[in-house]
Amino acid sequence: MNPSQKNVESVKKPRPEFLILGGGIIGFAVAKELRKTEKEITVIDVDKTRVETLRQEGFNALLGDITDPDLYNIVDTRNLICVAALSSNDDANTKAVANFKAVVPDSVKIISRASDTLKKEEMMAAGSSYVFVPPLIVSKTITEYLDLIETKHIGNRLAQWMEEHRGITLGIVLHDNPDPDAISSAYALTEITKKFDIKADILYDGKVGHHENKAFINLLAIPMIKISGPEVFDQYDSLALVDNSIPSVNNSVPADQPIGIIIDHHSYADLEPSADFMDIRTNVGASATILTKYLQQMDIPVSKELATALLFGIRTDTNDFRRNTTSADFAAASFLHPLSDHDLLTQVETPSMSVETLDILSEAIRNREVYGTVLLSNVGTIRNRDTLPQAADYLLAMEGISTVVVFGIMDDSIYVSARNDDIRVHLGDVMREAFGDNAGGHPTAAGAKIPLGVFSSAKDKQILQKLVEESVVKRFLSAIGVDEDSENDL
Repeated sequence: MNPSQKNVESVKKPRPEFLILGGGIIGFAVAKELRKTEKEITVIDVDKTRVETLRQEGFNALLGDITDPDLYNIVDTRNLICVAALSSNDDANTKAVANFKAVVPDSVKIISRASDTLKKEEMMAAGSSYVFVPPLIVSKTITEYLDLIETKHIGNRLAQWMEEHRGITLGIVLHDNPDPDAISSAYALTEITKKFDIKADILYDGKVGHHENKAFINLLAIPMIKISGPEVFDQYDSLALVDNSIPSVNNSVPADQPIGIIIDHHSYADLEPSADFMDIRTNVGASATILTKYLQQMDIPVSKELATALLFGIRTDTNDFRRNTTSADFAAASFLHPLSDHDLLTQVETPSMSVETLDILSEAIRNREVYGTVLLSNVGTIRNRDTLPQAADYLLAMEGISTVVVFGIMDDSIYVSARNDDIRVHLGDVMREAFGDNAGGHPTAAGAKIPLGVFSSAKDKQILQKLVEESVVKRFLSAIGVDEDSENDL
């Protein structure tokens, strides 16, 4: 008779749904939690004292060596749902996983515990479907709690600033040609200011040109004021920058204008933001995520329209949670999802594409130049700069392409939009290196606005287009480290 079988005190074998191998601190804690669900549990451990303690606690505990290949014989496995190897011995857990993997059907899940990622890989190779690494779990839990402490601390500081400025007028300034993340974040900030009797207006410059952005503003009826000139800022007691941080950089605020509040998630290289209150978190995917946290912390009611706006803002800035997304973005979206109007969200997401967008997309496809996995396209003169990122997103889906740059001329500037799915490239850094301080962005999405300068004197449009194209292509390829002679057909 197998030694493990001698330890069974009853002829009738236990028939567990969950079999826990190792009754130490973690195994015992898991067994206690499972017992609350009234599941059939059996715990096996090699330590007699531990087994006796488990029995005194009312558990079905058996004495046995979890590395024994015949261990499965001491239980009836017909109802088995999961085997959990949770001892503190990595090698024992690995052997237990391999042994049970060989005898139980694939429908029975095998999970295990490992002390580090190296042992985790060994257990996965042995057949574990999931491996828990307690040090990583503990560190993640602590980090999330520290993040919560930081969020509360920053939120309290914002509330304190508003309390000290109760009753003032506040101009909330967006970056030029604002997107849903910026607009929804400003919308949320106006709701927060109401709690402190602060009258706030949302101010923007440029155009809201993207067809989705227009639908977003119209359907949600978000009030916004177009900036007519620098004198408009004198109408407010204080200003807030939302989804941007530096006066005069991609916004109409004078460079020397004092700022009361800055809330942003972008980095600006060597430029140093300055304000009475600042919350710049480059570790989240959207400014709307930051504002959602404020709303939760300050217990401010979130209307269906505001929830819909913020959710759309997070989704667009993270490219539907595929770009620069963090657990904070998912948590904010989870909070907003049940509060949102999903019929309205569908209308915002699926407006008809404008004729101009189709024309620019056609130009981008026709004028594309490919250098290895980098695609650049000059679309000529444009009336709406929001058509550029749409074209870049479309071209990035082409086979063999990992980086796309689309550019065109509007008024006295060259506008550049870039997209990237090569994890080795930080596109924002590349754009800054290529085009200076008026360029930047995220690892996978970036843009630039370049003054035409001396090029503007060119009277012939074709010559101007060629000069612009040569300059943009050369500077970008040099910054990303691609040989200009490597052009190929695609």
